[in-house]
Amino acid sequence: MEPLIALVLVTLVLHAAGAAGVGRLKPWVVPLRIGLAVMFTMTGLAHFVGMRQELIDMVPPSLPAPGLLVTVTGVLELVGAAALLRARSAPWSAAALSAFLVAVFPANVYAAQQGLGSSTADSLGYRTAIQVVFLAATLTVAVHHLRARRAAQHVPTTAPAPGQLVSAS
Repeated sequence: MEPLIALVLVTLVLHAAGAAGVGRLKPWVVPLRIGLAVMFTMTGLAHFVGMRQELIDMVPPSLPAPGLLVTVTGVLELVGAAALLRARSAPWSAAALSAFLVAVFPANVYAAQQGLGSSTADSLGYRTAIQVVFLAATLTVAVHHLRARRAAQHVPTTAPAPGQLVSAS
């Protein structure tokens, strides 16, 4: 629940700052990227501190070396979080993190099926809903940047048409 709260609160606070005139935060996608970066930093750090054993327990037994997988996925989340903070790498990071969320979802299914955890937040429905929110946010960032890039490539030029006279003024 904490990662979802962080994503929503950070995004909303930064969006409000952008609306209040903080220039770098005015494009709505920037607060969302930063909110995602905070969220993935939190979840990435949990792979090393605090929840490591719970995350290892979530790895389905059909996968080898659960400890190594948890370490690798934690590093991937932290790298992805950092890459979200740079405009140039953000769309690639968001797309990779989208694929990552889909790839690790079976661990959530396994955890719910095994009854790992003891609260409503550990149910498959809740885990799925949270994952959908995170996936929607990462895909939103990736699609926004893709559309912006395409729009920039299709900007009409102001060059004169062939045979058109150009004034020297």
